[in-house]
Amino acid sequence: MARGGGEYNGGGGGVLSYKRITLLVCLINILIALFVLRFLYASSLHIYPNHDNGVKYTADEIRRMEESVRIRRSKEPVELVRLVKKMKHDVATAESYTELSPNVKGKLIDEILEVLKRVEEKSNVTLLREAVETWRNEKLKEAKKLTREQNGVNSTMIQEEEGMLVRALELEWDVLSEEIGLWLPAEVNNEVHDDKREGEEEPEEVLAGRPVPSVCNAELHTDYGGAAVRWGLTHHKESAADCCQACLDQAKRAKPGEMRCNIWVYCPSEFGCYSPDIYQHKHQECWLKYAEQPKENFKDRYSESYRNNHPKAPTIVPWVSGVITARG
Repeated sequence: MARGGGEYNGGGGGVLSYKRITLLVCLINILIALFVLRFLYASSLHIYPNHDNGVKYTADEIRRMEESVRIRRSKEPVELVRLVKKMKHDVATAESYTELSPNVKGKLIDEILEVLKRVEEKSNVTLLREAVETWRNEKLKEAKKLTREQNGVNSTMIQEEEGMLVRALELEWDVLSEEIGLWLPAEVNNEVHDDKREGEEEPEEVLAGRPVPSVCNAELHTDYGGAAVRWGLTHHKESAADCCQACLDQAKRAKPGEMRCNIWVYCPSEFGCYSPDIYQHKHQECWLKYAEQPKENFKDRYSESYRNNHPKAPTIVPWVSGVITARG
């Protein structure tokens, strides 16, 4: 029977202590661990060989690798990558855009309108763009100057507002232009070829339908006033000549005391004719009027001041009119 001294009597009569057995087991484990580490190290050398180990590639293998790299690069979506980068930049710009206050935007709009008004009416788009660009550069210099002057003043709000204005005018002008509604069309330069021979007169504008008799005294782009003998809203004629004839016929049939037509006003435009009243005047309207002393309402063009007060008015007067003088 064993005692508590920690010894073990083996079958061969040898005596081994527990300490010796433990030490033997540890040594065996260490040997196994060293073997495993050596095996892993040898495997890594096999997977990742050193270039100094004398590994050489044949010319055909090198050519294939170069061809593979070339094909991989040629298949790269370069255009798609460029578009994605541009979209990221646009999104970042839109997200970083600093909103100007409505008061500042209103002042900018008023100043731009003043600039455009100072430019002549018949100026081309290039002159308009140059005028706006000159204003923008001057406004940018003014804003930068105010920003520098405000650096020494304890007014954070003014500094931020001027800084936002500088950023909008200098870096985000396209976005700002769209927000305030500034749009200038692209200029189209049309080369006009003058094939007219020297001394040849310009052809006169031709009215649709049969020729207008000389007695009608037709005047293009003219609108005469007068008391209505026959309303044109419900009185349509095929041509200006027919409208004039209707005026002549009414004057012949008029009874004593009735107004006799001596003015005819006709709408020759297929798109209708403008008038400052509340009605829509359509193609082929024929107005028969009377006036002791006929006077023109409009002639050739509507004035700029009139069009400012009546935004729907066109530039050219669309009506055709005539005053019929009494024959003895």
